[in-house]
Amino acid sequence: MTTAQDVSVKRSSKAGSLRRYLERVIHNEGPMSVADFMASALHHPLYGYYSKRDPLGRGGDFTTAPEVSQMFGELIGVWCVQSWRHMGAPDPFILAELGPGRATLLADLLRAAKVEPGFLSAARIHLVELNDTLKEKQRRTLSDIAALGDINVEWHDHFHDLPAGPLLLIANEFFDCLPIRQFVRTARGWCERCIDINREGGFRFVVAPDPLASDRLIPSAVRGAAQGSLVEIGAAAMALMTDIALRLRHDPGRALIIDYGHQQSAVGDTLQAVKNHAYHDVLSDPGEVDVTAHVDFDALRRAALAQHVTVTGPISQGDFFTALGIHARAESLAKNATALEKTDIASALKRLCAPDQMGALFKVLAISSPGLAAPPAMGAHSQGVLLGTHDRS
Repeated sequence: MTTAQDVSVKRSSKAGSLRRYLERVIHNEGPMSVADFMASALHHPLYGYYSKRDPLGRGGDFTTAPEVSQMFGELIGVWCVQSWRHMGAPDPFILAELGPGRATLLADLLRAAKVEPGFLSAARIHLVELNDTLKEKQRRTLSDIAALGDINVEWHDHFHDLPAGPLLLIANEFFDCLPIRQFVRTARGWCERCIDINREGGFRFVVAPDPLASDRLIPSAVRGAAQGSLVEIGAAAMALMTDIALRLRHDPGRALIIDYGHQQSAVGDTLQAVKNHAYHDVLSDPGEVDVTAHVDFDALRRAALAQHVTVTGPISQGDFFTALGIHARAESLAKNATALEKTDIASALKRLCAPDQMGALFKVLAISSPGLAAPPAMGAHSQGVLLGTHDRS
């Protein structure tokens, strides 16, 4: 029998092992970049935060939008069906998700897609996931979907492992977990912010003594920022976006990116850690906390445009789901709901769309192959689609 004390000891051992690993690297190689620290804290194959655990839900450290309400995944399902039609309804096509969590979004998407049986029969589902614990939960979630028949799912470690062919790609709260570099404007120029070991044996931020040889890495909009300003560069995010855009330039399809971040490149420190649904010190407990940063949607947009694909957005999550018809969907669900369920539906709607909650901070970006019609809900004359009254049962 495993006790709470046993679990605590195991977690402390894991955190201590990663800490010792990071200390060895810094001792041998000098101060570590924020990107390298973040990559190890999240993705170290043995000790990283995402290596084994399920971080979602009340018992985890955070809750993502698909877990808030079925409306989130359902309306993305409608968006995907319409995008598939824009692509000429290819059969077969790849329906892929990056970092699908417990596959809650995908399950709700597939239920909603029953409005178009051809979509379901043509879809070949591929999930990009490294976490074995989450893979098993994804299998269980998808096996529980009623009335959809057999669902064949394949898993991959990386985006570039996806098979060729027409593609619909979903990435919800995926880019915020990709490592970033940080740079500080000093009298010497832009110097990288790094992580070193302090006198007490903990970690601390330091600024590298030598500036960048060239400031071309720094977005032009912020190169002239005042001394002391900090800028974040999501090199991993831009590299992935370049790969996605290259794929969509050669294979017909569309990608939908939903995440929290800013529309324009700007200065500011957004590196943060979360544990037990509360903010936590970024440098404490590496491997035991979720470390993220706000997504620079302007940088993603520029990376995609450089590959000559069509980029739409970013727009706010609130505007996106409003255009898709989320208010009508909420009314439909509430018709046969109990008083408590109606309260939950209203609360979820507010959380997803209100500007002071997820509605404004979260943005939506669409990347399309050249020549496709404008993405659903992202044009001036988008029309919402009302679904039936089915729920997750």
